[in-house]
Amino acid sequence: MSSKVPTHGGNISEEARRLGINENQIIDASASLVPFRPPDLLTRRLVQALKSPSLRNYPDITFQSLKDAISNWHEIDSAMVLPGNGAAELLTWTAREASEKGTSALTTPGFSDYERALNCWHGKYIYMPLPLCWTAQKPQDFPFTPKSNVIWITNPHNPTGQLWSRASIEPLLKNHRLVICDEAFLSLVPEGEKESLIPLVKKNSNLVVLRSLTKLFAIAGLRLGYAISSPQRLNKWQNWRDPWPVNGLATAAGLMLMSNKSFYNQWTNKIHNWLLKEGPWMHSKLQGLPGIKSYPSSTNFLLIEGNQSLLELRENLCRKKILIRDCRSFIGLGENWLRISLQTRKNNFRIYSTMQDFLN
Repeated sequence: MSSKVPTHGGNISEEARRLGINENQIIDASASLVPFRPPDLLTRRLVQALKSPSLRNYPDITFQSLKDAISNWHEIDSAMVLPGNGAAELLTWTAREASEKGTSALTTPGFSDYERALNCWHGKYIYMPLPLCWTAQKPQDFPFTPKSNVIWITNPHNPTGQLWSRASIEPLLKNHRLVICDEAFLSLVPEGEKESLIPLVKKNSNLVVLRSLTKLFAIAGLRLGYAISSPQRLNKWQNWRDPWPVNGLATAAGLMLMSNKSFYNQWTNKIHNWLLKEGPWMHSKLQGLPGIKSYPSSTNFLLIEGNQSLLELRENLCRKKILIRDCRSFIGLGENWLRISLQTRKNNFRIYSTMQDFLN
């Protein structure tokens, strides 16, 4: 059994090498991506980009066309948009500013990359432990009003899957120098856009909203996300970072995805219908396993708790070519917790039945 604690999901290559198997044989339920291939329309656009000057030439250093597409989609000024090399790159610059603003409050359990980013700049932070018990209500009230300069919020939350209401977060803008809302999973949630903070950015210069396109379209390898905030802040970030963080292929993908509303809505409806079907089904199946509690989720992953360590179960699943998320890197969780990302019904059933074999 591997003693190394993964800080992210999706460690397919590493696990395949460790187990001596082909990574294409693995069901990856550790990464929170949709279980479908990237859309054919996007694949064709990338092939076109390979044949165009996009590959040979340096990208536009201003990313203006991509900014325009994103801003038109959200109905905001293009100066309020900054594309990034995935949301992770933008977290680094968010953390630099947060460190200058004072102490950050982080929910636990929570995404460890926030701490990684803050540690880059020796930023100070405190923890806000979430109650590890919640209902299936959607949305829910954000449970904290922390006394800190900066607050980081993930909506829906990772790893619990709780969806916070915009109405419960908005009051925090009055009491914090900086409010950071990571909405990487929000587009996957049916009716989730109703809770987005993006409409609040125009009137709140202390708000940063982060988005990712990799979860929804299964393009983690392209690395594409964006920040929405005040133009003054984003101009400062642009001067901090490398000149070309978003490559030509990612730019071409972003332009296609954010400019074609008909396609975007069609794909999103497909994801929402899949989630509404597979989420409740998988949750009910996991609830029936001995020694396991499955928690309700608004998004494409489920957090489960065992009445004892689940590390042996996870390792046994690995040997059956099923990879699920070790939760020890989430502060406040431990070896009794695992996170399972939803798959197709066929693969969800395989995950469930394999777990059933080991637990019975």
